[in-house]
Amino acid sequence: MVDTVDRDRRLLLLSVWASGAFAVLSSVWGVLSGSSMIVFDGLYSFASIGLSMLAVLALRTSQRGADDRYPWGREIWEPVVVVVKAVALGALCVYAVVGAVADLLAGGREVSTGWALAYAVVATAAGIVVTVLMRRGGRSDLVRAEAAEWLGDTLLSVGVLVGFVIAAVLVASGRPDLAAYVDPAMVVIVSLAFLRVPARLVGGGMREILEMSPPAETQAALTAAVEEVREQFGLAESFLRASKVGGRVDVEVDYVVGEGSTVRTVADGDVVRQALHDRLAALGFERSVVVAFTTERRWAL
Repeated sequence: MVDTVDRDRRLLLLSVWASGAFAVLSSVWGVLSGSSMIVFDGLYSFASIGLSMLAVLALRTSQRGADDRYPWGREIWEPVVVVVKAVALGALCVYAVVGAVADLLAGGREVSTGWALAYAVVATAAGIVVTVLMRRGGRSDLVRAEAAEWLGDTLLSVGVLVGFVIAAVLVASGRPDLAAYVDPAMVVIVSLAFLRVPARLVGGGMREILEMSPPAETQAALTAAVEEVREQFGLAESFLRASKVGGRVDVEVDYVVGEGSTVRTVADGDVVRQALHDRLAALGFERSVVVAFTTERRWAL
């Protein structure tokens, strides 16, 4: 677990440094080329620096464990930060759309296509590298959110590349008047398309904050573990309630003890608890587990 946390922390710090490099590069390059699309990419990167640092702090906080103030642990800060990040990025996209629409109504924006194309190639290549590192190496929800953010930024760079190729073709064809509309049009299209990323992150984060049921694959794995233990000890029925908060799963299991069950004493119940804990531990989550036994089904509903 410690190795996993250290790896996630290193990946988040990588994201911070990469965002910083992109922020400076795209801001300078955007001014030189006159491209609002590249300037938007720079603003996005500047926002990412602060948000990534917030993610690092949230990861460190969540690892401090439970105490009197947080009896169930501090993992709740992970989905809170994911939601904050997503809302901030969504607001930035909306701001960019408003500015780009104003440019379109004003007759477009002239862009140095040579500079812009060079930036798009560099940004796309670098974005792919960082995205792959984040997606392959991360385990926490914070790193997954960061990877989704970088994937969105990489797709944005691909859109920029395609758009500037079109602008260069229009300029070469003697239609610089039409090429002037390409840059603000790209901002509108890419920003609106990218809004689905923060929307998805908000949905997932709020699901955890509200302690709703975990994702389908997690729920299926928990159900399988509970059922395996039920069958092993001849228990009549099992009732599972679960939620996922950051890297922790909260599990409550009620077993109905029937005539054919081997569970007869408190010590027998502890054996069942240990078997369940062993199976849940194999899933890789921090966990809070409550196991109860009853001979009457109505107390488990």
